[in-house]
Amino acid sequence: MLASIQWGAVSITNKQMAEAIQHFFHGNTPSSIYEGVFLQIRLPRVILCLFSGAILSASGVFMQGLFRNPLVEPGIIGTSAGAAFGASIVFVVAAYLPIEWKSLVGPLLVPLFAFIGSIVATYLVYSIAKSQQKTNVLSILLVGLAINAMGLSGMGFMTYIARDPQARSINFWNLGTFSGANWQQVFIVFIVLILVILSIFKFIKPLNALLLGEEEAIHLGVDVKQTRRKILFINTLMVAIVTSFVGVIGFVGLIVPHIVRQLVGSDHKKLLPASMLIGAAVLLLADLMARLILAPSEIPIGIITSIVGAPVFIFLLKKNLFLKTDA
Repeated sequence: MLASIQWGAVSITNKQMAEAIQHFFHGNTPSSIYEGVFLQIRLPRVILCLFSGAILSASGVFMQGLFRNPLVEPGIIGTSAGAAFGASIVFVVAAYLPIEWKSLVGPLLVPLFAFIGSIVATYLVYSIAKSQQKTNVLSILLVGLAINAMGLSGMGFMTYIARDPQARSINFWNLGTFSGANWQQVFIVFIVLILVILSIFKFIKPLNALLLGEEEAIHLGVDVKQTRRKILFINTLMVAIVTSFVGVIGFVGLIVPHIVRQLVGSDHKKLLPASMLIGAAVLLLADLMARLILAPSEIPIGIITSIVGAPVFIFLLKKNLFLKTDA
């Protein structure tokens, strides 16, 4: 965190950070541009990145434990694709929206549409999979793939009809970025993080039981259907909110749980908090690289996570570590 705060297009020293905090608590305005950068840009960005990494990693643990499939990641049920489609609509049609909407919602317009898109997409996945009077893992995954394809097609169409600046905004947002982080977003995502932490204590035993299979979990007293509905709802809510603010960030929810599983095992009592901690550190490091590699320009963080995550994914797959879920 300290390195991520200090390093960037503008370097900030420990003394400047201490003075900025002191001025803030005394109600004084920042005395230099460095203090302003620290308080209004760098600090909320780092905290939002920290929270987002923890939430995305926890979501990966939830989904992999629920579906008993180590290749499942948070966006498999359409959440990310729906968010991308919703955000792309705003980028294209924002100029034609009523002024009242813009003045009422302000900078939350893109996150609002992204959140609605993710919720709608996930609801479609669950409702279609449920249409045959039962909801099983395979049907959810298959419908999720179809809804993902529809969401990405919708985003592709919006990119096609967009002008060059709008298309660039869509692509940049779809690759993930923390450049627009502010304290309002930090507060909202912090509430989601509290929800995740509270959920950990509630779902540790059901997720551990599901490692043995659904029938065994039922014999152990777990209401599998109720547990699945609750986890899907919480997962959708937390991924939708994070994605709506920072865009689509891949591989964090897929790779981090596997790395942590090799270190602490599959007991969710250890796996969930450890994944949140390492996921936060990994995303902080990726964001730092995104800001430093081409400074003062910025690379979308999704490019960094994909460049690093894809080789790691291939390595784990080649070593058959994805199959050792009970290590």
